[in-house]
Amino acid sequence: MNGHFVLAAALMGVVTCSLAATSAEQAAELGKSLTAFGAIQAGNAEGTIPPYEGGLRTIPAGFKPDSGFWVDPFKDEKPLMRINSTNMAEYAEQLSGGQKMLLEKYPEYYLDIYPSHRTAAYPQEVLDATVRNATTCHTLKDNLAVDPACRGGIPFPIPQNGNELIWNQQLRYKNGPGFTSTASSASWVVDSRGQVTKTAESATFEETPFYQVKQTDRDPMLYYRAWALDSYPARSAGQLIIIADYLDPTSKPRRAWSYTPGMRRIKLAPEFAYDTPVPNQGGVNLFDELQMFSGSQDRFDYKLVGRKEMYIPYNAYKFYFDCKQDEQFLAHHANPACERWELHRVWVVEATLKPGMRHAYSKRTYYLDEDTFGAGLYDAWDQGGLLYRALFQSGVQLYDKDIPYTVKNVSYDFNKGIWSILNDGLKGGYRISETPLSETDMSPETIVSKETQR
Repeated sequence: MNGHFVLAAALMGVVTCSLAATSAEQAAELGKSLTAFGAIQAGNAEGTIPPYEGGLRTIPAGFKPDSGFWVDPFKDEKPLMRINSTNMAEYAEQLSGGQKMLLEKYPEYYLDIYPSHRTAAYPQEVLDATVRNATTCHTLKDNLAVDPACRGGIPFPIPQNGNELIWNQQLRYKNGPGFTSTASSASWVVDSRGQVTKTAESATFEETPFYQVKQTDRDPMLYYRAWALDSYPARSAGQLIIIADYLDPTSKPRRAWSYTPGMRRIKLAPEFAYDTPVPNQGGVNLFDELQMFSGSQDRFDYKLVGRKEMYIPYNAYKFYFDCKQDEQFLAHHANPACERWELHRVWVVEATLKPGMRHAYSKRTYYLDEDTFGAGLYDAWDQGGLLYRALFQSGVQLYDKDIPYTVKNVSYDFNKGIWSILNDGLKGGYRISETPLSETDMSPETIVSKETQR
């Protein structure tokens, strides 16, 4: 077993195959050897991962509140080293299959490794609820559902199995108590010839009712809701997709709606799940791999492997806010000069397709940052065992809001030789509202009425 996995198991007392609830003895380590959200408090022995010291709350000079853009607090830092095709073997243990594939196929690609900063910071009420959840939060129905009593905090700060880790990813704190939105989030696809196409430009809305515990009109089983209204291309302008996810998808599966101006009616869209390609993302991503994972866990078995150190996209302020749109693209991959990679500990989850289940993939691996559960890496293999897709999800700490924001990502389809940049908010930025909308305002009919008539 890898030494990093052994260290993590020793610190956590986790037997990865166990389904037992977190013990009081384990939970007592929160705020001691573990952070309140379950990450290892200490840095690593080499000093290349620092200890956690509360995250980033200092606002750098030049930041304009409510502008939709966040100033890079690390803009003057220089890379510590560069990983490329000539030295990648030295760092193979800290690289994903997708990273290795890119480095092997494209000698011009590289990873610039910067100093690691553990910037994740959360509101105190979220930390308090997370500590509470350590001994009171439970999964239900063979790990496929979560008790709504867990609302308000990360559900499983000391996860006991792979399903709990994936629930942490789905229920991570990234929209605050209100919602996040964009005026024009763009999806870009680059074909095998290097041709860049903007497949969609959309106004977006995203909220996590799991953290809206004071909003009394919410269904307590509703944990996530989002919509996207296309303004580009012209043929899909006015098209609207709405998604709502629930804590027990076995009894209340994802509710999805679509609205097309030509039809002038809202219709249910149950196909917007699992391995259905996302239409306004050029088909590069599937619905159940939005932001690494989305939807129900019922088609795969999820194994918690442990924790290890990996180079992941992190503190990606340059990628989010400073690299101009045309600077982001090279022919076969994102411009590595726009990317920032840091060494962090991640949780590793392996997902294997259940016997008798249908899906485009046979196996998936998730590398989830221990501090945010959102930033990280994802690999997926086809039915023949070949690496099909890789996704790199980066994040930035919204230092004035105490939100670890993880949404923008790069996705590579190695089967078709195409790749994409998704959730690009360079045009208009990302907006944060701390006040939820009422449930009346969030009905599909109201959304269509208000948004399509603007």
